[in-house]
Amino acid sequence: MLELGRGAVSKMQIALDAPAQYSFRLDDEHYAFNSLIGETVRLEFLGSINCTHCNRLTKKSFGQGYCWPCFAKLAQCDSCIMSPEKCHYDAGTCREPEWAQDFCMTDHFVYLANSTGVKVGITRATQLPTRWLDQGAIQAIPIFRVATRQQSGFVEDVLRSQVADRTNWRALLKGDVEPIDLIAIREQLMDSCAEPLMALQQRFGLQAIQAITDVDVLDISYPVEAYPAKISSFNLDKNPVAEGTLIGIKGQYLLFDTGVINIRKYTSYQLSVSINNNAVL
Repeated sequence: MLELGRGAVSKMQIALDAPAQYSFRLDDEHYAFNSLIGETVRLEFLGSINCTHCNRLTKKSFGQGYCWPCFAKLAQCDSCIMSPEKCHYDAGTCREPEWAQDFCMTDHFVYLANSTGVKVGITRATQLPTRWLDQGAIQAIPIFRVATRQQSGFVEDVLRSQVADRTNWRALLKGDVEPIDLIAIREQLMDSCAEPLMALQQRFGLQAIQAITDVDVLDISYPVEAYPAKISSFNLDKNPVAEGTLIGIKGQYLLFDTGVINIRKYTSYQLSVSINNNAVL
């Protein structure tokens, strides 16, 4: 095996193309991975985890890459990031008000995506289509533009009474997902949720919550030659080596003939990546 590189891993960079183009990241180095499909790839955890924020050595990663002190004090690790409707900025208890101004008090999109069936989600305006690619969505469409993260959480909360807000990761990696008519679902949601959506617009203003009806569905494809016959997940904390023939990449998952691994889960882990000597990057 030939060592390709080593360093702290972070989530793969994905460029929208047909199919999506993947770069594996170790420290500041990027390695194109699409060309490695069909080749033997070995990932080895070197035993060290450095906090993605302060670089402190930590025995355990919290919230995908943080040491405990950073996880406990940073606004980006607060529970309201996962549940924006619980934002407590106006109560004066935000961990980092200046950071929140840049991250939370900006335009967000509420969207529909099809990863393993229709789901609703939110993301900052700057994160499209990255968010959809990270989730392994094969279709996606923005349906609301909202002024703040908290307000987008309120809209999402209304819509998830009708559609899911989670992706079934096992189903994501079992095979091709059937297309869905997201525009028809959007229209159904606008109709069935009209009353609570109107109440939010009255509360925050029409300019704060704007429906999007003039955007087409984005179709996305991924570099997958085959799907695993059985979904088994590598756990680098229990076994430091993940190795096999790379048969595909979808979302933040590497698909091997021997199992799958969610690269984002191991953010800040020190890894060594090796490939067979004849592989061509």
